[in-house]
Amino acid sequence: MFGRKNEPAAESPGQPEEDPTQPLTGKGTPTPRRKDQEAARRRPLVPTDRKASKAAERQAAADERVRVRRALETGDERHMPWRDRGPQKRFARDTVDARFNLGEYLMFAALAFVVASFIIPQDSQMQIYILSSFWVVFLLVFADTFWLSRQLKKRLTAKFGAVERGTVWYGSMRALQFRPLRLPKPQVKRGQYPS
Repeated sequence: MFGRKNEPAAESPGQPEEDPTQPLTGKGTPTPRRKDQEAARRRPLVPTDRKASKAAERQAAADERVRVRRALETGDERHMPWRDRGPQKRFARDTVDARFNLGEYLMFAALAFVVASFIIPQDSQMQIYILSSFWVVFLLVFADTFWLSRQLKKRLTAKFGAVERGTVWYGSMRALQFRPLRLPKPQVKRGQYPS
């Protein structure tokens, strides 16, 4: 304290000497200046080579489309769109694909009715039968889709406990698509219901 001379502390023999080749970490390095940090993060708003940048963006978008298309065909959920991901969506897809749905033939029936209504004269009695039969088909499809939605909700509740929002609608709309044109592609055969 008072009257003592400050002598350098003798190094204890147990402490290793600092190695100058190793990088300093923590407080051993000076804090970089704000100006230097901002300059390191700064990038040009417009790339210097616009053609190369645009070509790279186009290639990346094309690669992503190919990856998504392949996922939709194989059933790989990692690269599917968000609307098709999840165990409940997969269960709904498999349930719809395993059953015979009247809705998948609705567009063909509608096309046949339109063609028939053009061929048959407007003042003919057959026009009434054509229109009536179209409404009968439409009501049958509606009843089949309603029955599917009830069964789908019941099966999803039994398997998962709670039904995610939009899953029953997702399955019902899938039932109205022609089976070979559905995306993601059906992964089960008809009659092969998920457990």
